[in-house]
Amino acid sequence: MTIPVEKRDLRLMRRMFSDIAPRYDFITRALSLGMDSGWKRRAVEQAPLPPAAWVLDLACGTGDFSLLVSGRNSDARPVAADLTPRMLGLARRRGVRRAVCSDAMRLPFADRQFDAVFVGYGLRNFPKLEESLREILRITKPGGFLVCLDFSLPARPLLRQLYLAVLYLQGAFWGLCLHGNPGHYTYISKSLRGFVTSSGLAELLARLGYREVRVTEYIFGGIAVHSAAKREL
Repeated sequence: MTIPVEKRDLRLMRRMFSDIAPRYDFITRALSLGMDSGWKRRAVEQAPLPPAAWVLDLACGTGDFSLLVSGRNSDARPVAADLTPRMLGLARRRGVRRAVCSDAMRLPFADRQFDAVFVGYGLRNFPKLEESLREILRITKPGGFLVCLDFSLPARPLLRQLYLAVLYLQGAFWGLCLHGNPGHYTYISKSLRGFVTSSGLAELLARLGYREVRVTEYIFGGIAVHSAAKREL
């Protein structure tokens, strides 16, 4: 499977997301049929956050998870991290207080620092998925948990091909309308073709050392939320 060129070069990845940053919230709502905010809110509401929790919002975009965590627990301490400085600037304007520019494979945090890690539409973009998940595991406290929200591949082959085609056409349309470049958003379907299935990601999480791995699917399996807890020592 061909890996998108942006995924093989972090400079190109950063440039692409810098270009789309001002439209990022709009496009995530458009491609999720307006349901993105509800999925994220539900994920935070169901998360067992302890008092004064340290929470990492990884691949944060404009900081949705950070703001939802702060809204739920006023004493929580969310930290937004993203590869793209422009995204972090938009997150700060929305009220995110702690923001760090960081590569997911080399996180600048101490071992066992976070009670929870949320990743919205990020795992699919990490060049080395297993390496990134090990890095997330390193910075998570024993008993802490990971929540990932991302596009996924429907299990049925016909539905999968239809979904990828629709994503591609939607991406091309919005790319031309918003940027004059269809490639910005057709990247989503291209990156998804080479990504693991929701069951494959669940198996990988279990193999790496997570327990209580749960998967919730939306849009006939086109979106998946994975939640898992790091094993206690």
